Amino acid sequence: MIIIDMINKMDFDGGENLLENSLPVAERLHNFKKEVKQQGVPVIYVNDNFGLWQDNASDLLEECKKGIGKPVVEQMEPAEDDYFIIKPKHSGFFGTQLSILLDHLEVKNLILTGIAGDICVIFTANDAYMREYNLWVPEDGTASEYKEDNENALRIMKRSLAARTDSMDINHLKTIFSS
Repeated sequence: MIIIDMINKMDFDGGENLLENSLPVAERLHNFKKEVKQQGVPVIYVNDNFGLWQDNASDLLEECKKGIGKPVVEQMEPAEDDYFIIKPKHSGFFGTQLSILLDHLEVKNLILTGIAGDICVIFTANDAYMREYNLWVPEDGTASEYKEDNENALRIMKRSLAARTDSMDINHLKTIFSS
């Protein structure tokens, strides 16, 4: 399971909209994350560095708690056994060690979640598709500044990237990638 950019200050134009749309997603993701971990699924946070090139994950976490996104950051705080990759651009694959980690973990199926669905999630999904991963982008596991943009991104991922977009349900985990 990849959680994209949920550690976020949201201190930019449109951040208030993103926060409003992210709060319900954060609660669902928090609970779903617990369920998938019980099934042995690794959790990987892939997060923007927000220009903090010399910071590590814990510094980035503390910095993001200073922004309006604090309620989401606190809800989605990584556990010690979660992986955390800092990315420089929109895709979780670009300029990161994500491919190497996924190979090491022998992952073939990806659950992509996070924000913004119409930017970083779709860019990551595109790169994952080109690397031939099976994709599940739960419709209730992503948010964007505007709900319509998020819905459009999900339609594109379903149509063009062969992503499943079923809602987050632990029962789907057992069947989603076998069909």
